[in-house]
Amino acid sequence: MTSRKIFRSMAMGIALALASTSALVSTPAHAQFGGIVYDPSNYAQNVLTAARTLEQINNQIRMLQNQATSLINQAKNLERLPTSILQPLQDQIRQTQQLLSQAQRIAYDVREIETAFAAQYRNVPLGASQQAMVEGAEARWQNSIAGFEDALKVQAGAVANIEGSRAAIGSLVGASQSATGALQAAQAGNQLLALQARQLADLTATLAASSRAQALHAADRAAAKRQAHEQLRRFLADRPRYVPGGSD
Repeated sequence: MTSRKIFRSMAMGIALALASTSALVSTPAHAQFGGIVYDPSNYAQNVLTAARTLEQINNQIRMLQNQATSLINQAKNLERLPTSILQPLQDQIRQTQQLLSQAQRIAYDVREIETAFAAQYRNVPLGASQQAMVEGAEARWQNSIAGFEDALKVQAGAVANIEGSRAAIGSLVGASQSATGALQAAQAGNQLLALQARQLADLTATLAASSRAQALHAADRAAAKRQAHEQLRRFLADRPRYVPGGSD
C-alpha cells in the first residue's frame, strides 16, 4: 500500500468520525426543538459518548499514522543501493588473471612445471657436450629473466588497481552514509567486502608471481652449481698432470 492510499483511508475515517459525532450531538437538539422535555443528564451522557467516540477515532487515526510510517520505513529498507562496483571489480580481477595466463616459458601449470624441471633443472645432462651445457644454462637463465618480467607485470597491474580501489571506496562509503534502509547499508557492506576480496586476489597474484621468479632463479643457481662442478672436473681432467722432475 502506498502512502497516498494510506492517507486517503485516514481522511475517510476522519470524515466518518465527524459525521457520527455530529449525529450524536444533534439528536438532543432535534429532540428539544420537537417538543420533547429537555433532559440534562441525557444530554450530558450523549456528549460523553460523543467525546469517547471521538477519542476512539483519534486513536484509530494515530494507529493508521503509525502503520503508514511503518510501511514507509519498510519500503525504504527494501530499496536497493543505486551504487554498484561489481562490474569494475570483475574486470580488474579478469585483467590480473590475463597477466598470470601470459606467463612466459614456464606457465602456472603443474604438469608443465614438472616437465620443465625434469628436463632443465633436476636431471642436468652432465654427460652432454660443452655446447649443450651452455645452451641449457642459457635456457635456464631465460626462464629466470622471464619470471622476473612476469612478476613485474603483475605488480604493475596490482598498482594500477589502487586508484580504482580508492574511487570505489569513496563511492561506497558515500553510499553507505546516505543509505535510507537496512538493505542499502547491507549492500554497501557487501560491496566493500567484494573490494577487499579483489585486493586479496591482487596480493595473491603478486606473491605468486614474485615467488615464481625467485623459485626459478634459485633453481637456476642450483642447476648451474651442479653443472659448474662437472665443467671444472672436465677442465682439470683435460690438463696434463704435473710430474715433479719430469723436465730433467
